[in-house]
Amino acid sequence: MENKLLNQEVQHYINANLHTDLHALLLKKSPFPEVSAQEIVQQIKGRQVAEKKFPFLLKEGIIFPPQLNLEQSSSEKTAFYKSEIIKGEKFIDLTSGFGIDAYYLSKNFDDITLVEQNTELLEVVEHNWSVIGKKANFVNQKLEDFLLENKEHFDTIYLDPARRDHQKNKVFLLEDLSPNILEIQEKLLSISKQMIIKLSPLIDLKYLISVVPDIFRIDIVALKNDVKEIVIFLSNEKVNEIKCYCVNLESGESPFNFMFREEENARSEYSEPEKFIYIPNNSILKAGIFNLVSEKFGLKKLHPNTHIYTSSEKKENFPGRILEMELIDSKSVKKKSQFNIISKNHPLKPDEIKKKYGLKDGGEHYLIFTQSKKGKIILKSV
Repeated sequence: MENKLLNQEVQHYINANLHTDLHALLLKKSPFPEVSAQEIVQQIKGRQVAEKKFPFLLKEGIIFPPQLNLEQSSSEKTAFYKSEIIKGEKFIDLTSGFGIDAYYLSKNFDDITLVEQNTELLEVVEHNWSVIGKKANFVNQKLEDFLLENKEHFDTIYLDPARRDHQKNKVFLLEDLSPNILEIQEKLLSISKQMIIKLSPLIDLKYLISVVPDIFRIDIVALKNDVKEIVIFLSNEKVNEIKCYCVNLESGESPFNFMFREEENARSEYSEPEKFIYIPNNSILKAGIFNLVSEKFGLKKLHPNTHIYTSSEKKENFPGRILEMELIDSKSVKKKSQFNIISKNHPLKPDEIKKKYGLKDGGEHYLIFTQSKKGKIILKSV
């Protein structure tokens, strides 16, 4: 790949300006007639993103694509998590994009194919993979055209559909994605034993199960308690039950897995606050397994709509925060005190609570504003 950005002087200039004000840099004239200021800033932004999302690409000679492609790429952490689940002989990524997922997911495969319709983006990925010593078959083609011509069979197909429409607005329903999964899932499962699809963290799980008949596994992947993606696994072998995995990467919390029917049969007990308070992580909350959490961990809920739990004795290995707390009166909340404020099933939001009670944010202690069956309550960490 011949790219003027790879010129040694250009690379040195990019490295020297990694912490420069990018707006000011854009207003300057580029010192290189063959490379624009916009192209230089794009590379600096790419390296800044890579530091946080995929540091394995912080190598000499790596080229970064436009900002939108960087934003749509998985992080190294979530890609690595997915890579630990699958293995086989032949792997194909039909929507490879910047290739972060493909790089990790394909590590346990011998034969790797990347399909991408954006010619410039695929050239960047092919170049970068040569820099880091990774081999693959690179196919510059629309997914639909590839499927019409393809005669191969794969162990695993991976898809990360575009989640923006023609007006660049975000979309979530499967029929609005590109490609439309509902239209091609049967074709894909005819050429592969297994298909993995990465979806928006905002997608409704019940809707998902109702429209995709071949799901056998759903992973809710959070990173530091921020749900990043929903990953579904489809098989051409009929399965009767769907297993769900709730993971919160880099939290030190154990993953929690369950069958969806378990929540339907689970029941919660209720109680006023006891010594310990449990707040599930966001992957658990996304799964909606509010009764199952109560039953599995031997905890009591405060209220049907308050997804906070309590117990008199501490229960270990809970997928979320465990706080020792006491019930307090609103009159005992002193102005200018410093707390981490949590509002759950309460009419006031944290900012409104801070304003009403004159509180500062932060510190080591928590205040929880919530409801039990008896009404609104305030809990303070001990």
